Amino acid sequence: MKSHNSVGSAMKKVTQVPATLLTVDQVADRLRVSRWTVYNLIRSRQLASLTVGRCRRITEAALSEFISLRAEEEAA
Repeated sequence: MKSHNSVGSAMKKVTQVPATLLTVDQVADRLRVSRWTVYNLIRSRQLASLTVGRCRRITEAALSEFISLRAEEEAA
């Protein structure tokens, strides 16, 4: 039997999920590229993503990090 503490800690883990998950289409729109390009960025591990069911989702933080890294590469 689980104690209330383990249930409480499980609830805390759920609240740590990023608030904004973007679809591939949303990321493509923001970057002004095709869905194919977004999937290629995910496959090449340049853009971090996660799977929810059978769908790919990208966090706002992952998209911001990708943009920042690309901007640094372009500036160098």
